[in-house]
Amino acid sequence: MIVPDDKNWTWVLERRCGECGFDAQTFPRAEIGAMTRANAAAWTAVLQRADARVRHRDDRWSALEYACHVRDVMRVYDERLRRMLVEDGPRYENWDQDETAIEDRYGEQDPGMVAGEIATLAAVLADRFDTVSGDQWERAGYRSDGAAFTIESLARYFIHDPIHHLWDVTPQPAS
Repeated sequence: MIVPDDKNWTWVLERRCGECGFDAQTFPRAEIGAMTRANAAAWTAVLQRADARVRHRDDRWSALEYACHVRDVMRVYDERLRRMLVEDGPRYENWDQDETAIEDRYGEQDPGMVAGEIATLAAVLADRFDTVSGDQWERAGYRSDGAAFTIESLARYFIHDPIHHLWDVTPQPAS
């Protein structure tokens, strides 16, 4: 069994990720939509691999499980972004990603279907990010733990997740 991740990953807004190399401050915010689309396209190839269902390490999900998580992250963040655009200071319910993985049986889902869902959800979310302009980037929203985000910080925080998980499922050179 994989130990649930209880880290507060908001630190990725302040410094480079030592694992995947992502740096939230190194690109224009207007690129979030394109980055989301590019990431979604990469998952299609990952989910076509013969070993997509295999957990290569006891403490890591399979590529399929990570892909299911990425799909659900896109769904959750599209809803959060939508609310930030139309509500003043929305507060979000807690989303337990580990509970969702178990309840939705990520490892038993169809890789082809998951790839299609990622593509569809990424297109919707990317299109929504593409509509953000001017002062909208500063609109606020609040996570259940009290963490405050602007649309810009939410976008930069969000995009790390699918990028990091794509790195998780990319074979790394032996050290």
